[in-house]
Amino acid sequence: MARVLMIEDDRRLSEMVREYLEPFGIRVVARTHAAEGVKLLKQESFDALILDVMLPDQDGFEVCRKVRSESELPILMLTARGEETDRIVGLELGADDYLPKPFNPRELLARLRAVLRRQGSSKANPLRFGRLEIDRQARIVRVDGEERSLTGYQFDLLCALAASAGRVMSREALLDRLRGKDLEAFDRSIDVHISRIRAAIEDDPRHPRRVITIRGTGYLFARNQDEE
Repeated sequence: MARVLMIEDDRRLSEMVREYLEPFGIRVVARTHAAEGVKLLKQESFDALILDVMLPDQDGFEVCRKVRSESELPILMLTARGEETDRIVGLELGADDYLPKPFNPRELLARLRAVLRRQGSSKANPLRFGRLEIDRQARIVRVDGEERSLTGYQFDLLCALAASAGRVMSREALLDRLRGKDLEAFDRSIDVHISRIRAAIEDDPRHPRRVITIRGTGYLFARNQDEE
């Protein structure tokens, strides 16, 4: 059963959505405030986010921006605003789809299924960066077609970095992306994990060109390291 977080201040609407979607194999967990929802996203794993724009404690667009900067989680935005500019802003911030209120629950189900299908398809496709291939489904890393050995921690860390290629990731953001792991142990040894990843995928681990340390900030996965 897919798990979906819904951040919506209208409790009756959330309950209606929960009751409608559950028979279709979609479990809805509802929160009324942005802060509560964002906190829960860091603690538990979800397959998608249904996000209202008009929240009592924070603008939904800002929540969308924050979630998208740290995660590939599919986001479907709901709002009473029907203006085209709001829809465009939401999509530009990284939302996968946008549904104005009032809406037909059948349309919500159809759109939600579509973003879940796209997410499943993207995970099935390997990530490729020049000579480097990351097969997330098989959990295998290859360089020039040759398989390289990584632990489960290191593979998940590499995927988190690669999914945000070209952007600096702080330690805190990486821990958020890897929630559900033994995060305390991971935090104490993150530099060791990074060095092992470099040993596996870099031509010269002492002078890395793929996984780069940004002093005082975090790490950057270079998207174009192998390109001419």
